[in-house]
Amino acid sequence: MRGNQPQLAPKGKAPVASAVSRAATPAHANGGHVLLENFPKPPGMLPAAFAKLQELCGPRTMDVLLHLPRTLLDRSATATLANAPLGERTTLVVKVLRRSPFPPRGTKRPLTIEVADLEGSPLRVLFFHPQIWLERAFPIGAEVIISGKLEANPKGQNAGKQMLHPDVWGGTRGLENIAKIWPVYPSTAGLAQGWQHRAAQAALALAEAHPLPEWLPKAQREAFQLPTFAAALQQAHQPTCPEDLAPSHPARVRLALDELYATQLALQHARAQTRMLKGLAHGRHTALREKLLRTLPYTPTADQTMALSEIVTDLQAPRPMLRLLQGDVGSGKTLVALLSALHVIENGHQVALMAPTEILAQQLFFNAQQLLQPLGITVALLVGSQTAAQKKKLKQHLREGFINLLIGTHALVEDDVVFDKLGLVIIDEQHRFGVKARANLSANQPLPPDVLVMTATPIPRTLALTAYGDMDVSTLREKPPGRTPITTQVMSNDKLGELAERLRSVFTKGQQAYWVCPLVAESEELDLADATSRYIWLKQLYGEGNVGLLHGKLKAAEKAVIMQAFKAGTLQLLVATTVVEVGVDVPNATVMVIEHAERFGLAQFHQLRGRVGRGKLQSSCVLVYAPPLGGYAQARLAALRNSEDGFYLAEQDLELRGAGEVLGTAQAGQQRTRLADLAQHKHLIPVARELAEAALTQPLNGAQRNALALLLEVFDKHAAATYLRAG
Repeated sequence: MRGNQPQLAPKGKAPVASAVSRAATPAHANGGHVLLENFPKPPGMLPAAFAKLQELCGPRTMDVLLHLPRTLLDRSATATLANAPLGERTTLVVKVLRRSPFPPRGTKRPLTIEVADLEGSPLRVLFFHPQIWLERAFPIGAEVIISGKLEANPKGQNAGKQMLHPDVWGGTRGLENIAKIWPVYPSTAGLAQGWQHRAAQAALALAEAHPLPEWLPKAQREAFQLPTFAAALQQAHQPTCPEDLAPSHPARVRLALDELYATQLALQHARAQTRMLKGLAHGRHTALREKLLRTLPYTPTADQTMALSEIVTDLQAPRPMLRLLQGDVGSGKTLVALLSALHVIENGHQVALMAPTEILAQQLFFNAQQLLQPLGITVALLVGSQTAAQKKKLKQHLREGFINLLIGTHALVEDDVVFDKLGLVIIDEQHRFGVKARANLSANQPLPPDVLVMTATPIPRTLALTAYGDMDVSTLREKPPGRTPITTQVMSNDKLGELAERLRSVFTKGQQAYWVCPLVAESEELDLADATSRYIWLKQLYGEGNVGLLHGKLKAAEKAVIMQAFKAGTLQLLVATTVVEVGVDVPNATVMVIEHAERFGLAQFHQLRGRVGRGKLQSSCVLVYAPPLGGYAQARLAALRNSEDGFYLAEQDLELRGAGEVLGTAQAGQQRTRLADLAQHKHLIPVARELAEAALTQPLNGAQRNALALLLEVFDKHAAATYLRAG
């Protein structure tokens, strides 16, 4: 079965069963299992190395088991120094020629070991803060295997090559006692591969002696041709060829499905717990909402109407709402959010709307004032750049209930921001905040407010089941009438002068443009365009007062002045970094230039492109790249040129860059899955969801509950595990 892709839609699909094997090791008195306890230090392992192992994997035996090898070391196919590339991990068979004396403790001098490959080419091996075991690892005259990053000797071109802190095999044991195929684990400085291998083997021995109960129904295992959990761990830690490491290998598929199953159980448990809470049941008054809809110069799209209906239904229910409103660029999320806020305000409660940047908060404040103030709604803005006196007065009015809608940034979650009757929290781009920020807004309220999370980055459906599985989801795909399609062009950076001349005709028509660069200022490390240098060049072309510069290092007040000048049409061209990525709305801007387009992901491209085409004027986006383009970059630029559908581009981004890039890493940059590759294993997410739904809705006996609780503990889902054990 090695390398075979398990069937994704097996013939005669097995019914989802909640039955779990009852043959299990008796659980400990505390409901745990020996594999969930702390991993014992292997004999002979130094405390410092053991601490590194715990830091890398985690403290439990199960954490060591879930730390899987990433590559293979095949000593039958080792390189020579002549053909080994610099800067990459290289595996060599070398002969130890000489070794310098051990440097005194506390000095910065390394231990230097001189070796030669099988062709006699010399190599210098360095170990800083060396330990005595290196004498046994590098006996003079012996052949050993070393594996590490090959570097040029910093002393000069003719000084040869060197390798710092390589992993080493052989030593006094001899090469004949070393396996030809060796799994290589993701590592950290100071932790040798040999110790990781010994730790993994010790953990596997414990797993064999203390097997966990089977939680995956037999019907699913057989239908998808998957091994047991124990067998999958054995296979994953003992690969014999590169195919054994592939995400499609049955062992990797089995472990990925287990993790996704645990994730879905935990998410659905959290969702069920939310639904059990008592929340605010907002009334059914709709006069103000209907009045606002009558004043709009256009009819909301069918998607906007459906999303609003779903949100209002949640708001009227006596439980807290937790809903995600996701939509393509320009699909009208803000209108839906403000109509939702108006329903809550009209029925006697306040609303908080939190944005990730002051620029976006100020724009939302402006839009809310335009729409809601004529209806008698009091809208206020709270941002970090305001004076202490301004903030104090505003917070007093908020406590006294005079403010209906408060819009702001992180300033909203400060301890002294207290609402009189908070009924709804709207969070724009939640991944830029985190869950704690959301919780802080709910403090000091007798009942938890409803929560509406908005994202302008469309998320593939299967990925949303994992990233936002505890939420209900409303989706906006249609764009309001009056939006014109955007033409997208791709050009090399050797045509920048030609592009700059073309922009003159745009300015002659009275229209405006953005010019986005990846860096704020010039960098010695990166040969990329920076906004500051580009601003100076373009200012010389178009005139001092016609070009503005906007980036994240400017003070909030400076950003506000520049954005206001651009909105008013005083500036023809705005040179910026990706600070303009989300929410900036200037309908008169018709051209978006993105330099070094090959550096950006599809989702970020799409957001930047969405800053133009926001009115009835024909708009265009120019993607400027630095040749030569690799195949990966070509695929991204082609996808963007051929489609304006954010949901299609999100699927392409998932395939090309992986889940972390699609979801965004700003929410602490956390690894969302340990074993599942959400791009390669996305077909398993609906399977896991279906399994979780069956497990939580069908009757379970004690053994079945215990097996599923152990599955949750394996993947650190402790709250859901406690719930399952309690029945």
